[in-house]
Amino acid sequence: MARNPLPFQLPGIATGLRAAWRDGYGLDDLRRDVLAGLTIGTVAVPLSMALAIATGVPPQHGLYTAIVAGAIIALTGGSRFNVSGPTAAFVVILFPIVQQYGLGGLLIATMMAGLILVALGLSGMGRLIQYVPYPVILGFTAGIAVVIAVLQVPDFLGLEVGPLGEHFVDNLGRILASLPSLSPLELGVGAFTLGVMLLWPRLHLPIPAPLIGLVVGALLAYAINQWIGDPGTGNLVETIASRFTWEAHGETGVGIPPIAPSLVAPWRLPGADGDPLVVDFALIRALLGPAFAIAMLGAIESLLCAVVSDGLTRTRHDPNAELIGQGLGNLVAPLFGGITATAAIARTATNIRSGARSPIAAVVHALVVLLAVVALAGLLGRVPMAALAALLFIVAWNMSEARHFLHTLRSAPPGDVAILVTCFTLTVLFDMVLAVAVGIGLAAALFIRRMSLLTETRRVDTESPAASDALPEAVALYDIDGPLFFGAAEKALTSLHLVDHRVRIIILDMHDVPSMDGTAIVALKALVDEMHREGVGLVMVGLPTRIIVKLRRAGLRKTAGRLTWCRELSHARAVARRWLDRAD
Repeated sequence: MARNPLPFQLPGIATGLRAAWRDGYGLDDLRRDVLAGLTIGTVAVPLSMALAIATGVPPQHGLYTAIVAGAIIALTGGSRFNVSGPTAAFVVILFPIVQQYGLGGLLIATMMAGLILVALGLSGMGRLIQYVPYPVILGFTAGIAVVIAVLQVPDFLGLEVGPLGEHFVDNLGRILASLPSLSPLELGVGAFTLGVMLLWPRLHLPIPAPLIGLVVGALLAYAINQWIGDPGTGNLVETIASRFTWEAHGETGVGIPPIAPSLVAPWRLPGADGDPLVVDFALIRALLGPAFAIAMLGAIESLLCAVVSDGLTRTRHDPNAELIGQGLGNLVAPLFGGITATAAIARTATNIRSGARSPIAAVVHALVVLLAVVALAGLLGRVPMAALAALLFIVAWNMSEARHFLHTLRSAPPGDVAILVTCFTLTVLFDMVLAVAVGIGLAAALFIRRMSLLTETRRVDTESPAASDALPEAVALYDIDGPLFFGAAEKALTSLHLVDHRVRIIILDMHDVPSMDGTAIVALKALVDEMHREGVGLVMVGLPTRIIVKLRRAGLRKTAGRLTWCRELSHARAVARRWLDRAD
């Protein structure tokens, strides 16, 4: 006995890898992937450290994210070219979580977000990106860029500002108040690194600018600390090794531990107060909102990145599989000390330009980061904080899309400009979750208003034989164009109120009404009742069967002399004349 097929098709997994394999994968493709992976791996090392520090956690957690989540998402996701790891977009969400709940709370929230992403993928919500308007995306990404840039000012200038808080305005006030503590040497190292990273691409050499900039900045900081600094008072230029310490497997050290990521229980890590977390329902409930925000932003950014990679390579990604892969990566990475990960557009574009052919390139990138942790941890600890701040300045500038932002302000319709400015302002002053919620709400209201303006009701000139086939004076013909929904139904149907008391029958030409919602049906029912009290009949023409079924379910049924519907205008005219003859 044959089994009944499933009523729906379950989303796949690892469809990006399988698509590359189906297209044919040989040694030349592997060579290209290895070279691309080496390139993006060298870019990912400094970025992963910088973004982890910007989030408020030690730099090794960003490296662990690129290693574990980067490999898992590449192997299980739906895009052939996406490269995942820590990204700048998450800083404004993750930084407050770390301030309130510590590293342990952040890792638990990330795992919860991973579960949400897997659920979104399994439920077929991969088309989510289509429902987020561009002004909303541009507004909150530009706002995130401003927040990231401001958070880097203390390290870039060497300010003695202390730990920053959750709120942008408070942080900005503290930074301005601490400007007298500016360190010329820290500023010099940061400015020199920034200049090198900005000018290096003009040489058109294959070595990534972030790598060169941080190497040069580290050498300059080392020279200053060795030749000018006083060993008794510490370094004049702060580095990763001078700020961060670590303890693992009974060993301690400074900077980054030269140890591969190992299993760790996030719920046993310290909270914001330094004590181990108490995992209970209250904590899970408190982290549910941040986890949902992480999942939504991760879905938006990863799917947007996949769309960009499709445009660059003329391929197609599987959005649901990509969400499942992102969810699995964020579910597993925290068990190895990794923070939140998603696809990174800049790293993905670099991957494609470097000749990548499959997700194997992203796996090689993860292996490069792993090698850097194990073999080069001591050298990574010499990177100055001012140099990392300079790198994040560039990341923030690229993320802001300043040219698109200004162009949209100048050329977009007023409604879109209002959404853009609102999302930008709310992201900077409050948080991204509120900005996206309000932005989508405003965009929906704007869409409803625009659609309601497209729906109109007009009376066809009864004196034109071509238009109305010489209808009697007691019959009025109206034409409705556009969807009848809650934003347009009232306006469209109230215009049918009689002004000519000689009219006894109204014909509604509804060939151009593609849909009708519950609000429109209620308004139509009220109109039919009012016409019945006034002794006026209603004939509707051209309604599709699905709308007629809705009307019947709502209690609107054919009644001779009162209400009916026809397929064509010729039949409606005949019905109207028959009703008039019976009335006479």
